[in-house]
Amino acid sequence: MTTVDTPEDSTLEAAVPAQNIVLVPLSRLRSRPSKRNVRRKARTSIAALAASIRRLGLLQNLTVIPFGDGGDFEVVAGGRRLAALKLLAKKRHIPEDRPVPCLLVADTVARTASLTENVQREAMAPVDELRAWKALVAEGRSVEAIAADFGVTPLVVKRRLRLANVSPRLLTDYEAEAVTLEQLMALAITDDHAAQEAAFYDSPAWQRSPEALREHLTHEEIDASRDALARFVGLEAYEAAGGGVRRDLFSDDRQGCYLTDPGLLETLARHKLAAVVEQVQLEGWGWAEAAPRATAAELHVFQRVRRTRRNPSRTEAKRIAKLERKQNELQDRLDDEDADLSEDGVRALQEELDRLGNELEAIEQSLTGYPPGAVEMAGAVVSVDHMGGVVVHRGLLREEQAKALRAQERQEARAAGGGRDGHEGDADEAAKPGISEKLAKRLSAHRTAALQAEVARHPQVALVAVVHRLALRVVLDSYGSGGSPVDIIATPQDGLALHAPDIGDSPAAVGMGKVREAWAARLPKEPKALFAELLALPQGELLSLLAVCVASTVSVLASREDEAPAAELAEAVSLDMRDWWTPTAEGYFAHVSKAKALEAVLAFAPDHVTRLSKLKKAEIASEAERLAAGTGWLPVMFRAEAEPSPETTASSGTEAAEESQAEADEAAAVAEDREELAAA
Repeated sequence: MTTVDTPEDSTLEAAVPAQNIVLVPLSRLRSRPSKRNVRRKARTSIAALAASIRRLGLLQNLTVIPFGDGGDFEVVAGGRRLAALKLLAKKRHIPEDRPVPCLLVADTVARTASLTENVQREAMAPVDELRAWKALVAEGRSVEAIAADFGVTPLVVKRRLRLANVSPRLLTDYEAEAVTLEQLMALAITDDHAAQEAAFYDSPAWQRSPEALREHLTHEEIDASRDALARFVGLEAYEAAGGGVRRDLFSDDRQGCYLTDPGLLETLARHKLAAVVEQVQLEGWGWAEAAPRATAAELHVFQRVRRTRRNPSRTEAKRIAKLERKQNELQDRLDDEDADLSEDGVRALQEELDRLGNELEAIEQSLTGYPPGAVEMAGAVVSVDHMGGVVVHRGLLREEQAKALRAQERQEARAAGGGRDGHEGDADEAAKPGISEKLAKRLSAHRTAALQAEVARHPQVALVAVVHRLALRVVLDSYGSGGSPVDIIATPQDGLALHAPDIGDSPAAVGMGKVREAWAARLPKEPKALFAELLALPQGELLSLLAVCVASTVSVLASREDEAPAAELAEAVSLDMRDWWTPTAEGYFAHVSKAKALEAVLAFAPDHVTRLSKLKKAEIASEAERLAAGTGWLPVMFRAEAEPSPETTASSGTEAAEESQAEADEAAAVAEDREELAAA
């Protein structure tokens, strides 16, 4: 041990002994924490500290006291540094007896020295730390070198540099705690200081959440983690084609990536769909086109060819009966509580059930087909669904083609001497049972809440809705509502819970409640004072308040499944009910018939339909909720303005016999429309 004397300060009290800086071999420093070390929390980030010590050396000595008579020492302050040194020695980066500078104190003041080192120091201000990182780069240090010096990853360095490059005004307010770190991280998605400041200072306080700020700065770009075409094309292919990308360093690899060239993404999607279009064209359709973002409005202009179903042959009927019998046997084994099945055994039975279900589905598909001449007359649109998969909408008819096909069917019916005139199919379709009025009102209540939340986020659309209502009455002298969903006398539509008991817990209702509470706390209640306050508001904030008020008057309650009030308003705000509603047993499946529930399951989990058809209604509802999770499936009321219906009849056994032939034909046609091509 080497001793370095330190001059004794004359101001020290006599009770405090003189202290020395000594060089102690690392092997003489006990690894076990000293009882006089006031820190009890487990040591963390040892590897990072070891990396820093290896590159820069030990920048601060340890504090020790003698232990025993063998020349060993206990560390009373600097336990993390000791652990880092021991780690370096274990990895043979430094010798085990490397001299370590230590402050030797008396046992009587050891605990005081440990406490003093930990409390008599001031942490560096966060903004000063950010500026220091930026200064290191300005000195010519590389990101990798800085990361190695501090024992962190290059990503950590890049993140801190990105924060350091935020607008100086925002950094000053961050230092004054007027801006949070999460808000700073969201604003750092762009290097444009003017855009950062506008996003923060021009937005009302209740619209300054990190999510809102990030959306404000990227609203003209495409979120690669959520956009269907981005998933379909793939980020690598997009970048390889020269597409611009803005990355949020503070998000994980699957999120925080924004595409800046929507036109290129659309072109790449069309090119990728071209091969599918060629394959579909070979099926004999009169035409086939690619429409990557096909909307309901675009597809709604088409009529659809209804498929027909032939009776199975004797061989096919025997095969169907055999498959269903095997399914029942396997299901009984799974349901047998006394059966001693391992996890692998259960998995094998489930896989076999799925295989049988797939074979049954393939047979059913082979039994359905299009009328003669329909394929050559009709066409298909190839698009991308919301999950980024390929979907083919087959059997589409333009108006003139639909008329020609109906005329052809009437001629064939007359030639066959039948009494059908082409209208019975429409009657069958109209007679197809939907959902109850109670459920329709429940679902439309959720749609109302979601539409209110979306309108509140779109001040321009809210302004249009108000002007639309006023223009109808004042300029065009229309006394009717004109289809406007806005109640201009400003009656808040707060009675949605009467139709949907769970509406209070919905994201839309919760969000709207918070926004209205924030404004209520801010605005004076006295009318004159309120008017003065509104006069002083910036136009942007005034429009935001207008949006909230207008949104609260929106009502789109409906009594039938096929009703979709305020479709134009919903389209204007890009309402997507997947963002606001999730299919659950209590919210939907338990309130529809068994056939209707199975019809829905066929859309998002077709392989499970046959298995579920054997269950009781309550069990089907529970299983349907589980299988629907993450699929993005929506009932017809929510899909009316977003996409065509994907359902198909899912009845089996005796229920299938009770279903009309028209229903089965229509169901098979729509099911094919939702088929994803494996070749894509």
